[in-house]
Amino acid sequence: MLKVYEYSHLGGLEILKVRYPQIEREIDEVIAQVLVEKKGKISREKAKKGKMLYSPREMNLKFKEAFKERGFKELRDYYPIETYDGKQQIKAFKQIDFVKEKVLVEVQFGKYAFMFYDMAKFQYFYNKEKADVGVEIVPSYYLHKEMSTGVSYGEQLIYDIKRLERNFPSVPVKIILIDVKYK
Repeated sequence: MLKVYEYSHLGGLEILKVRYPQIEREIDEVIAQVLVEKKGKISREKAKKGKMLYSPREMNLKFKEAFKERGFKELRDYYPIETYDGKQQIKAFKQIDFVKEKVLVEVQFGKYAFMFYDMAKFQYFYNKEKADVGVEIVPSYYLHKEMSTGVSYGEQLIYDIKRLERNFPSVPVKIILIDVKYK
């Protein structure tokens, strides 16, 4: 994959460069390592029926393997939630795909709501002092056009974060837009 754009929210990029330069390099290496040479998914969607698309599942698997090779782990925080009537406890959790030291990383090829939910998870772990910075790796507009309907793009996320100003998320975040090397 190819990193085509970076956006720094509340100094996320700067925190990585100064406090976690090795982890920032590793993230860049992972992005460069993930190769998607061909479109491997035939669309069954009405708007793109029969068109060859990039597979989000395949890309996620490659990212997962590459991050694990570099020692990134999953982070889960369990907590109880009580049902509305108080009769039952539910074991719930917040989860981040990849963490190393206090750097959280999410790779998101899903709907827009999941990108924004990742910001809420970054905020949650930041508030619990388990994170200093979050990194969100998302498709660029051009890559999203070559994927399944419903996959969002990073430019929308950046637009919304800018419009919210400093209100949300109030955690430092670096957003990385990616595209494929081979088209």
